[in-house]
Amino acid sequence: MATRLEALPYRHVVTLPTEPSAVRIARETAEQALVEWRIGLRHPTVDPALLILSELVTNTVRHAAVLSPKLTVIYAAGADCLAFAVHDRHPYQPPLYGAVTSNGTGGLATVMELTLALGGTAAVRGDADGQGKSIWITLPL
Repeated sequence: MATRLEALPYRHVVTLPTEPSAVRIARETAEQALVEWRIGLRHPTVDPALLILSELVTNTVRHAAVLSPKLTVIYAAGADCLAFAVHDRHPYQPPLYGAVTSNGTGGLATVMELTLALGGTAAVRGDADGQGKSIWITLPL
């Protein structure tokens, strides 16, 4: 997908403590944003997108909390695209596409299988200081 994320007209950001309740709050916030942006919750991309988001936030809670007491979720959308990112301050950058090619199981493999099945893209973007990253998912609507 060639969508420039900066060009997406709808955007919402939430910062949460890196603890289990963040998964529910991130998902509920996504649902509220989608309704506000007039993207129907019954759209075929929405349920898989919410699962992907939940898996990414869960991974952050499980693996990054020790170095990242907060996580940030960025939501964005346009007429034909839904994008979101989960940011933390842990320096490890997981190999996203390796999760699928290595017959991985678990959260990241699920994220990548769903993303690719929907025709979406995934990217890890490191922070300028090398001490954190965002995992971006972009899905067509």
